[in-house]
Amino acid sequence: MSDVLELAAVSVVRGAKTLLDKVDWQVREGERWVILGPNGAGKTTLLQIAAARIHPTSGMAGVLEEILGAVDVFELRPRIGLSSAALANQIPEQEKVLNVVVTAAYGVTGRWREGYEKDDERRAFALLNEWGMGPLLNRPFSSLSEGERKRVQIARALMTDPELLLLDEPGAGLDLAGREDLVYRLSALARDEDAPVIVLVTHHLEEVPPGFTHALLMRDGGVVAQGPIDSVLTAENLSETFGMPLDVSVTAGRYTATARR
Repeated sequence: MSDVLELAAVSVVRGAKTLLDKVDWQVREGERWVILGPNGAGKTTLLQIAAARIHPTSGMAGVLEEILGAVDVFELRPRIGLSSAALANQIPEQEKVLNVVVTAAYGVTGRWREGYEKDDERRAFALLNEWGMGPLLNRPFSSLSEGERKRVQIARALMTDPELLLLDEPGAGLDLAGREDLVYRLSALARDEDAPVIVLVTHHLEEVPPGFTHALLMRDGGVVAQGPIDSVLTAENLSETFGMPLDVSVTAGRYTATARR
């Protein structure tokens, strides 16, 4: 298997603050990763490296067998599907749902005068149907619930048939029903052999979908533990990651953590 992501001693420094501290990480074809850690752990910064949105201050970052700093990122980025709050904020409020997805074909977030093939629109419609959003294709993006927006964003991230799918806190802001619907859909995607490599960032253990294969735990810009999910998501590792004693349980592939009293 080839490496989809290969990071060696990657650090990101902004001013006097170290956001990532000598991170080593390898992601291979067929794997589904979850990145967990408290706020400020460096999760989103790591995902920005993986998305070829920023370069490391030091170290080597390989993405889809290309080295950042030695490749045209504008040619690399279309091979990566990204769903994030920052990207969602760039979508015009009155943009129709179908256009939110189809514009990913040109890497833009607002439809203007560019032309799209019928195949592009058919693919966008099919993805919206897969994520339960087909009936709302003509609705303005701003009129959707938070859960509906998240599903549209994931459909958009899949539009270009990416080799790598990056999801930055897709469960943020969802109520219980919205979270459970999202976890169910992501679990089905994870089990699809034709799906791209997936990396999901969260700080809630309950949002880890069954079917994910590997986990990376982060704290203060560094790696606490990484590897196969069952060996990483332990009470000991998660207690160290979140800085408090935790008990961890697993039921039907779903993880939960509670404070140890």
